[in-house]
Amino acid sequence: MTNPENEDQLALYGQRVASRLLLGTARYESPVQLADAISAADPALVTVSLRRQLPGASSGGQSFWNLLREGGCPILPNTAGCHTVGEAVNTACMARELFETSLIKLEVIGDEVNLQPDPFHLVEAADELIKLGFHVLPYCTEDWVLCRRLMDAGCEVLMPWAAPIGTGQGPRNASALRELRERAPDITLIVDAGIGLPSHACQVMEWGFDGVLVNSAVSRAIDPVRMAGAFAAAVRSGRAAYLAGPMTVQGLAVPSTPEIGRPFQDYLQ
Repeated sequence: MTNPENEDQLALYGQRVASRLLLGTARYESPVQLADAISAADPALVTVSLRRQLPGASSGGQSFWNLLREGGCPILPNTAGCHTVGEAVNTACMARELFETSLIKLEVIGDEVNLQPDPFHLVEAADELIKLGFHVLPYCTEDWVLCRRLMDAGCEVLMPWAAPIGTGQGPRNASALRELRERAPDITLIVDAGIGLPSHACQVMEWGFDGVLVNSAVSRAIDPVRMAGAFAAAVRSGRAAYLAGPMTVQGLAVPSTPEIGRPFQDYLQ
């Protein structure tokens, strides 16, 4: 007998994972705090920047790498800090060798001010990496044409932003995000960047997005461990609400009682 919970697991290139929350590993005060946050969030994957934490490059990098291995959570390496196709492809190839995974979160930044992805280089890098056998999860905007080009290149997962990285603003262009979800119903969409509150995560999950990636919203909280748990609960709640089928918004008041003016006791007879 098929388990309904297994059918609703997050799908990443044929691999199913139970959690729909992904957690970044940057800006925590200590390795212990990071480990506790990972435990509280119980994420599907933790993202790791190869440029920031190169295993074996230093005692700090080795300590960080040992923490992740001991935690047992699958790793999603990313190409954070890359600005060209060549940089991104080289970083991804090193990450595959070091972390022993073909999954790669692809970042190719085009603007230093808001860290917006470069749409042209992003598609080119995605196309090249897919030809090299990578399972690419591109960090992108909610622009439909860009997302369509990434899907045409072979991306089965997209990671559109809610707002610029680290701002915590929540969904700045809700209509475009919801339109993207409607126009790409069969592709896995994980909202990445700009999420600041658990309520933001719950909201996009209610819209039908498949997952959420958070980092700054957890690591910059006063209590990162408690915030990690709050995000895990919010993502689960939002997914449950989406599956339950929210009511349709009405323009006018609709009485919850079917007939106005009829005594309550009449319904009990």
